[in-house]
Amino acid sequence: MPVRLRVATFNVENLNDQTSNPSLAQRIALMHPQLVRVDADVLCLQEVTARRDGAGQFQLTALDGFLAGTQYAAYNRAAAFTGTGERSIVTLSRFPITEQETVLHTLAPPPSYRRVTAVPPDKQAQPVRAERATLRVATAVDGASVLHVINVHLKSKLPTTIPGQLVDPTQQFSPWRTASGFAEGSFLSSMKRVSQALETRMLIDRLFDADGGALIAVCGDFDSEATEVPLVAIRGDVEDNENPALAARTMIPCEQTVPESARYSLFHHGRGLMLDHVLASRPLLAFYKHTEIHNELLHDESSAFATDVKFPESDHAPVVAEFSLP
Repeated sequence: MPVRLRVATFNVENLNDQTSNPSLAQRIALMHPQLVRVDADVLCLQEVTARRDGAGQFQLTALDGFLAGTQYAAYNRAAAFTGTGERSIVTLSRFPITEQETVLHTLAPPPSYRRVTAVPPDKQAQPVRAERATLRVATAVDGASVLHVINVHLKSKLPTTIPGQLVDPTQQFSPWRTASGFAEGSFLSSMKRVSQALETRMLIDRLFDADGGALIAVCGDFDSEATEVPLVAIRGDVEDNENPALAARTMIPCEQTVPESARYSLFHHGRGLMLDHVLASRPLLAFYKHTEIHNELLHDESSAFATDVKFPESDHAPVVAEFSLP
């Protein structure tokens, strides 16, 4: 009998049990129905806050509360933590997790750059390190096929802070002193985003080197649409690399089968953007059925009055790709 496989990604937007307005309970009330509807066998989550316990170990207490009462509470779990624990990523699987790997500048070193608008300007180039790791797990689907799931959260398009370029560095969203400073901060964020994409692509190629027929799904919040540089780099389309010998290594955005009018996972400035993706390797695409984007309730996260108090739910839509494995 074929095995149903639903692979999903969901940016839960700063999932935290230390805030009171809105509280985790308020968020759970609105987001639990989303989890039930996703009905995933493998679920990749982004922006999960972890807290250090007395021994200095990260604990996912907010996630435990969020998943309580759902089937995901009993799923196998793997996580990659940021240095502060904020915006960590977690992969949940109904199937056993047989391998787990965290990648952060382990396959490719961080680029170096000398900031020119900093006050004072840098005297020499400094490493531009990404803050978020990439997480790979291997899961044995019903004890048979091995599925590699890569969970990513690429750097957002918010500019990286430049010393001396913020009007009030103590504010979360301070105005910029100069347009040039804002431009350089945006450039640094782009460097981080593309360097993460490079490591993700190198990780994919390493899997293909070991097994040309590897079943691979790359899921997450890419903060990029399908035609932007980070996604183009990860996809590896022949139209871009101009080498037909690499065609078997192409990664395909599953949402391409969704009508364009409904193909968005976030609203920004009145426009739907497709920033969350499930990419499938060609061997996995052989078993592909359809993709769902649960975007009916999305609000415009850039609106001046679209605060978390009014909209406790996530500003991202879950994306689900369904397969039927033999």
